[in-house]
Amino acid sequence: MATDSKTFCPQEIRKDFPILNQTIHKDRPLVYLDNGASTQRPHCVIQAMRDCYEQSYANVHRGIHYLSERSTDQYEQARRAVQQLIGAKHDHEVIFTPGTTIGINTVAQSWGRDHLQPGDEILLSIMEHHSNIVPWQQVAQATGAKVKFVDINEEGLLDLDDWNQKLTERTRLVAITMTSNVLGTRNPIEKIIDDAHSVGAKVTLDAAQHVPHETTDVVELDVDFLTFSGHKMLGPSGIGILYGKEALLESMPPFLGGGSMISEVTTEGFVVGELPAKFEAGTPPISAAIGMLAAIEYLQGVGIKNILPHEQSLVSVAEEKMKSIDGLQIYGPAPQQKAGISSFTIEGISTQDLAIFMDRRGIALRAGHHCAMPLHERLGIPNSMRASFYLYNTIEDVERFTEALEQVVNKLR
Repeated sequence: MATDSKTFCPQEIRKDFPILNQTIHKDRPLVYLDNGASTQRPHCVIQAMRDCYEQSYANVHRGIHYLSERSTDQYEQARRAVQQLIGAKHDHEVIFTPGTTIGINTVAQSWGRDHLQPGDEILLSIMEHHSNIVPWQQVAQATGAKVKFVDINEEGLLDLDDWNQKLTERTRLVAITMTSNVLGTRNPIEKIIDDAHSVGAKVTLDAAQHVPHETTDVVELDVDFLTFSGHKMLGPSGIGILYGKEALLESMPPFLGGGSMISEVTTEGFVVGELPAKFEAGTPPISAAIGMLAAIEYLQGVGIKNILPHEQSLVSVAEEKMKSIDGLQIYGPAPQQKAGISSFTIEGISTQDLAIFMDRRGIALRAGHHCAMPLHERLGIPNSMRASFYLYNTIEDVERFTEALEQVVNKLR
């Protein structure tokens, strides 16, 4: 794949994705715009996982036979690929998890329970996914800490005045999304981290909507923890990443116990294993890691730096066309200030009905609260429609989407 923006060609890229080259519902071309929930997989990822099961699968780190050693090599190669992708100093700072949610829970239950106490504050934004709200609410209940939320302004951007007011010496942890899965808002992460560190707080970033779309450097950011998922970046489901600074991970007790995470077990107790095994209890997601390796290599081949500008150009065209529909309200900042996400409502039409009729025209969208109920309450709506774009979406997809949307609105009215 080419890495120069001049040769970044979505029409060619989409040919690598077998699932996109089909028609549905009476020969309707499939237009997949639910990438914020999960992306599709190129042939190379599918083939890598198939090859794993057909040629090399065995449990890792435990055997001295050929298949085990081959699987272990591939599994650790995937870890090194993630290290390179996010710019981590050490590969043992990369922890494989079942997904972003488990990564956040690991930080909450391991670091949070060990460090938080009554009077401490955990600072979130109102635009967080439930996965970055509920674990902190659980830890707050257990430790006596308090969860506080930073508001957004009318543009859908983080309210920096509210941020400056709520970040205090009592703040022990800031947990925030890099990119909102509803508004598409790209938060000022450098400022957030610098400000948080200035009051002695740690920062954990939900990067599920960021790493697949933009270059990421955890050392340059100086972030303490960062989590993301494979299935949102062309990889398999069931695998995610928790990055943590070495010193922090070393200081934290393991979240889960069992095989692999120990160096010794007796009837009297156990000795915790070294990083990264310390946080990878049980049989790991071996084939998923190998699939994620292929996904990373694919993204690096097309050039990650090319993805966000492409998405923003599609959103810009889509939202300009959508504005002609009476009663349509778009939520979030302007296309140049967000990722490839457009959430909206249409007066008098339920999102559920809209999603059903759009699907019948071959358009896959997402209707609901998108695991962000507090944000929707803040917006004064119960739910919304979401169109989310990725590297394989084309201007033709945008045209089919907006044409179908106008047709469906006219039909439902």
